[in-house]
Amino acid sequence: MSKSPLTPPGEPHSPRPRRAMFGGLRTSFLTGLVVIAPIGLTMWLIWSVIGWIDGFVLPFVPNAYQPENVIETAFGIDAPINIRGIGVVLFLVFTIFVGWMAKGIIGRSLLNWGEGLVDRMPVVRSIYNGLKQIAETVFSQAETSFDKACLIQYPRKGLWAIAFISTSAKGEVARRVPADGDLMSVFLPTTPNPTSGFLLFVPRADVIELEMTVEDAAKLVISAGLVYPGGKVPPVEPAALPESDREKLSA
Repeated sequence: MSKSPLTPPGEPHSPRPRRAMFGGLRTSFLTGLVVIAPIGLTMWLIWSVIGWIDGFVLPFVPNAYQPENVIETAFGIDAPINIRGIGVVLFLVFTIFVGWMAKGIIGRSLLNWGEGLVDRMPVVRSIYNGLKQIAETVFSQAETSFDKACLIQYPRKGLWAIAFISTSAKGEVARRVPADGDLMSVFLPTTPNPTSGFLLFVPRADVIELEMTVEDAAKLVISAGLVYPGGKVPPVEPAALPESDREKLSA
């Protein structure tokens, strides 16, 4: 078999086509990974949370009312069937029932009696009161938490960081801090883990509220500035540019 006239005699064929093929496969694999990873991780997380709730709730259900035994009694199917989500439904129904009872006179009386009993236990009292305060703060409907993102100068002037506005400072903190004007409590998250951070009390005049949503600001923090809200960096206004650059644009 004769060699290709484009290949000089005695030289091997060029490996470029093979490299191009592997490069294309690598690019396709990475693209597919970017598409599949968020979907797969989201489904895995939801599936794991549902399984965790089922594992916590179902042991409290009597054996005769377990999903497997109910199906066996109703349909005569004698086989192990794992039905996820039954515990979540029972948990939701039970929570709604407890909330409905707590709003009534009898429920409030029972709740006050139980809290009075807990207040007599030294260690249990501290744990219960701390968890109750956290739950009331997180799930309270009277005041929305973290409804705005903002910019503050941290850790020194000239350096800006994204934070989330919590509430206006109240109580002793507002009285003791020597500040002109109102004082705001803001949460400064860390990158890439926004669940940890710092609670800062900043004068309202030093807080710049942003138009982006809290979700977009959280994405910006988690991605370390790589994922910008809206998918692209907005154009810089001429007023925000140095004077020399503004002269270049006007020219």
